Amino acid sequence: MHNLMHQPVYRLNWMISGQFCDAVIKVEDVEFEIHKVILCKCSPYFLALFQRWSSSNKKVFVIPGMSPDIMRLIIDFAYTSSVSVTEENVQELLMAADQLNVMDVVQTCCDFLGEQLRADNCISIFQLTDIVLSAELQHRAYRYMADHFEEVAYHDEFLQLPLQQLIDILERDDLNVRNESVAFEAVLRWIDHVPGERKAHVAVLLSKVRLALMSMDYMRLKVLPNELMKTNTESATMVWDALKSISHIRTSNSSVAQLRNPLARPRLPNAILLAIGGWSGGHRTNGIEAYDVRANYWINVTNNCEWPRAYHGTAVLNGSLYCIGGFDRAEHFNSVHRFDLSTRFWHEAASMCHRRCYVSVTVLDECIYALGGFDGRTRLSTAERYRPEANQWSLIAPMQEQRSDASSTTLHNRVVSTHETAYDPENNSWHEVSPMLTPRSNFGIEVLDDRLFFVVGGFNGFTTSFKVECYDATTDEWTEACDMDMFRSALSCCVVSRLPNMAEYVVSRDALPFLNEDANSDKQS
Repeated sequence: MHNLMHQPVYRLNWMISGQFCDAVIKVEDVEFEIHKVILCKCSPYFLALFQRWSSSNKKVFVIPGMSPDIMRLIIDFAYTSSVSVTEENVQELLMAADQLNVMDVVQTCCDFLGEQLRADNCISIFQLTDIVLSAELQHRAYRYMADHFEEVAYHDEFLQLPLQQLIDILERDDLNVRNESVAFEAVLRWIDHVPGERKAHVAVLLSKVRLALMSMDYMRLKVLPNELMKTNTESATMVWDALKSISHIRTSNSSVAQLRNPLARPRLPNAILLAIGGWSGGHRTNGIEAYDVRANYWINVTNNCEWPRAYHGTAVLNGSLYCIGGFDRAEHFNSVHRFDLSTRFWHEAASMCHRRCYVSVTVLDECIYALGGFDGRTRLSTAERYRPEANQWSLIAPMQEQRSDASSTTLHNRVVSTHETAYDPENNSWHEVSPMLTPRSNFGIEVLDDRLFFVVGGFNGFTTSFKVECYDATTDEWTEACDMDMFRSALSCCVVSRLPNMAEYVVSRDALPFLNEDANSDKQS
């Protein structure tokens, strides 16, 4: 009998037949005949209700605080081990399951809500976790809110945020705003929703906005003329302090100047650019550097367990960085190594079917594709696909042409080649983009922040380079970005987004002022 009690089909037959019922659960005016032993199996609440909180001869148990429909779902779950969760019933069902300590239903509801996160509901789901304790759902809801803040700030739920929750969100380094004006305008919208009550909080909220990261033009045209800034003395002082900081950053020619001022502290990036391997100082290297676009700073994250390689391809898939193929001036590789970005350990993956350097690598539908390349004797038209769940490469249809050393990326639905041309698929046409500031070959190229693409390192005709340039598609202009620590060419670049341990791959915000001082002293010495 004990084993049969664990089988949902057996319990379901009991429920349908109504045999051997020994208690009644009453919710409002609806009564449910139940078997105590079955409800006790799904929740310690019922065990306590039937054994410790009532006499042995009691038959009817009244459950307050929920509807009969929700109680029916929970009783059905006790008998069938399954429950139907919908957008309409999930919140009420979660509250009831939490009240009755039916933790399997609580987990099912939390999983459902985690999959339903949107810009218009993530705040209410986050607030729900203050009532129903779920660290996992709370983290997922906060991450969605922080990652999609620009959208979230335009929905009604944002306007209902309590003051302290808004302060907590704004002061986080991991709040994802491409421009700090997004945070400033969100504060104004929140205040304007109930101005008489909320304008008194403008100074404390403004102190959480990184004002000194805004442009001088935006500060003069949008911030200074705002009535709240002009009528609140504390806010006006902060604005003028921010303007002084912006001016100092410009004149000192340092993007991390004055970072002791919290108004100029860069937030954590949503994505980082990794530069991997290549040739440096006449030798292949295993060096890995990560570029923090918000702080305009490179950090060395090299793991010395990796084999040095150059002319290789890279791809990021499911939290791992794959280094594919390559060449060391003696051997052409078909080997593949996987770097776990969470644990920062290297693992060997299945080798490709063909040796390939100068290989083009991309990811599509949870698979990695290696296209063309050079095997030491000929340029290749072959292509192959890697399935990580099987750890296996398989050949796919060959390309129409042999090709190697092909580098390109996509930006704003256009394909951008390394020859300073861009293809627009809507018009089926190519057009030139502005030339780079420095001629180079064998460089890395990647898109970051959805509007900028970076060219990294390379060979300038005389030597390998550590120079980095950034192209802004909206202005068709190139600007210099922070130099790498390492001179290198024949490297590979890739972008990694939304790492749970992103702080390990960016410069410490608390260390930035001291790093800046070291850099300045090095330049002066």
